[in-house]
Amino acid sequence: MQKSDRNYILLCLLHVGIAMAVYVVPLLSKLYALLIAVFGFYYIMRHQNKKNEVLYVSAYLVGAEVFLRMTGGNFNNEYVKTLVACFMVLGFVLSGFSRKGFVYWVFLLLLLPGILVTMTHDNLNLEIRKAIVFNISGPVCLGLCAIYCYHRRLLYTQLQNILVLMGLPVVTTLTYLVLYNPSVQDVITGTQSNFETSGGFGPNQVSTILGLGLFVFFCQLVLLSKSKIMVAVNGFLFVFSGYRALVTFSRGGVITGFAMIVLVLLSLYLLSNYSGKQKLKWIVALTTFMVGAVWVFSTLQTHGLLEKRYANQDAAGRTKEDRLGGREQVMSNEFKLFSENPILGVGVGIGKSYRAQMTGQEVASHNEITRLLSEQGMFGLCALLLLLLVPFSFYMGHNQNPYFLSFFIFWLLTINHAAMRTAAPAFVYGLCLLKVIWLPPNDAQKETRKS
Repeated sequence: MQKSDRNYILLCLLHVGIAMAVYVVPLLSKLYALLIAVFGFYYIMRHQNKKNEVLYVSAYLVGAEVFLRMTGGNFNNEYVKTLVACFMVLGFVLSGFSRKGFVYWVFLLLLLPGILVTMTHDNLNLEIRKAIVFNISGPVCLGLCAIYCYHRRLLYTQLQNILVLMGLPVVTTLTYLVLYNPSVQDVITGTQSNFETSGGFGPNQVSTILGLGLFVFFCQLVLLSKSKIMVAVNGFLFVFSGYRALVTFSRGGVITGFAMIVLVLLSLYLLSNYSGKQKLKWIVALTTFMVGAVWVFSTLQTHGLLEKRYANQDAAGRTKEDRLGGREQVMSNEFKLFSENPILGVGVGIGKSYRAQMTGQEVASHNEITRLLSEQGMFGLCALLLLLLVPFSFYMGHNQNPYFLSFFIFWLLTINHAAMRTAAPAFVYGLCLLKVIWLPPNDAQKETRKS
């Protein structure tokens, strides 16, 4: 067994151990959260960010965020987003940023009018101040990630390391889910999103990180598993991530994960020579078989309720009128608020209060696109257009990132079903903007040592 393979397996086992320790002593989750921040800062400063250590630490934080939140490790809901944003600023100080990324400074400036509208609110109480932070932390984190990553050179091998660091905490999450809910069959009684199979936390966010893990372990399986034991380890993690994501009964993260896999296969096909294309056909066939097997097993474990969930039916088999769990009404209200306040919007964090007046219920938005429109008006629309168009204009001139389409679709689909509750969509969006350099293994090692 190669040293790198042995280290990978040991790291996976370490993260299994972290989950077991936190399950037995929940207070350790806060210690874990604190150690990540402290060690991350020390690691970046020690190396002066010469090898983009900021991205490594941030990737690990992104992978760990849902686990920290479900186990009470976060010191507040914005803890990881704040840390990622601060590490990006630290990266600016240590290694600068591309002037070509000025467009994302414009994006950050476009967020200001909506904040100012809220600040002039007649009843500016503590709850409204919290709402501003809650709704603006994600976009600010995204803007800083984008500025740091735009046109930044990164070796393909380094990008793979970033994926590994995002995936390791997902191993911890998977282990904790098993400890929290060892028997899926005992807790599945309907077709609604299930908190028991999600570790007692929000199924939407759990399925999001498991969907991202599904993609990470698939890439590990297909691109980096050179030995039988690595194929077995990553194959198991891929299959198990898919199973636990499915049984959360939250569809957004699962659909996003599989969309990422389809797009990375398409990208690899376009970048491959004839021999590579033939191998990819076998990979597609094997992947289809594995996905089918996971689906059948999950359906059996849930007594057929999983099929009804994806067919938009209730437990009795009746088709639901609402396909998005009540989100259509929220989105409709947000479009109405935009039409009534098209220039400045109603103000950051105020949309929830308006929806309470319109529907009698205070419901937070799950869709970042409609939230930007309703709360920030035309400025939000311009900000959204920048986020949609700039990555593709960059990709047209630097199409060596095989994960570009997968990263972009993760951001786009995630903000449509889970808004920007976590740092994951912000950070992964930034990864779209990296200038990935392909080098032979020996040359890559030399380049890494130089940097």
